Amino acid sequence: MTKEIKRIAVFTSGGDAPAMNAAIRAIVRNAFNNDLHIYGIMRGYEGMIDGNFKRLETTDVSNIIHRGGTVLKTARSQRFLTLEGRKQAYENLRDNDIDALIAIGGNGTFTGALKFMEEYPDVRVLGIPGTIDNDLFGTDFTVGFDTAVNTAVQAVDKIRDTADSHNRLFFVEVMGRHSGFIALHTAIAGGAGGVLIPEEDSNIDDLVKLLKRGAKRAKLFSIVIVAEGNHMGTVYDIARQVEEKIDVYDDIKVTVIGHLQRGGSPSAFDRVLASILGFGAVEALLEGKSGAMVGIRHNAVHLTPFKEAISKSKPLNKDLLRMAHILAQ
Repeated sequence: MTKEIKRIAVFTSGGDAPAMNAAIRAIVRNAFNNDLHIYGIMRGYEGMIDGNFKRLETTDVSNIIHRGGTVLKTARSQRFLTLEGRKQAYENLRDNDIDALIAIGGNGTFTGALKFMEEYPDVRVLGIPGTIDNDLFGTDFTVGFDTAVNTAVQAVDKIRDTADSHNRLFFVEVMGRHSGFIALHTAIAGGAGGVLIPEEDSNIDDLVKLLKRGAKRAKLFSIVIVAEGNHMGTVYDIARQVEEKIDVYDDIKVTVIGHLQRGGSPSAFDRVLASILGFGAVEALLEGKSGAMVGIRHNAVHLTPFKEAISKSKPLNKDLLRMAHILAQ
């Protein structure tokens, strides 16, 4: 018989992502709706080890749905990688009579959650995919991805104005760790003249041919989106190599958007997604579920075991990539 839970704790871990606060809000509100005590753990696994717990009321999550970052703060914890650190975290959970955890984060967060569950199976754990990279297997979208793409596209739109005015070639680097989801979506929405992503083998000669083809059509400026994890080197290396092989532009510039993509008010899509997943995580815990990521598949809540979420590669839509290359010509 499934053990009844009475106290849930929620925390955010690893890199922050827009709409984490929307997920926290949904968790707290649904916990109260089901007469559960809800606690927030400050600074992720670090706070779990330090016993930095805070009882949450519905008023604590008022007026946060539109805010970026995370009201629970976040951190990367080296101590949680140790047996001693995890043991201390478990003892703190027991001291506070916490039955279940909801972890909001990415690959590293879920790896820690899986290890913790293997050692302390009496604590139920579910995860919500909160990462701008959209790289977790088992969910169509991760919380924060849509906002990050919108931020990148807004930057590209502004860069386009100066590129057009000066007949320039711009290389714009976007985040995404080892995946090209942000880059691909930004390239399509931003009308880019090329995109370089980790999932595709590219080389300088092919890129130069693409740019020269555009120049023959009197396309005197261009923007190439570069995923930070691409195989061709840093965005500065790529720009330097292209400059040595092409002379159709008045100038070549590099822009790294960087951590702007991680901040800011979340998009409506991310707020809705985070609310659905936060609400669904509480429902799943009450149904006895544990050891899984609560994601979204085909517009429905879908649970994926942590082992699969962190070990399987999430495939990029090849049709989207083909379309991006055709539209870039």
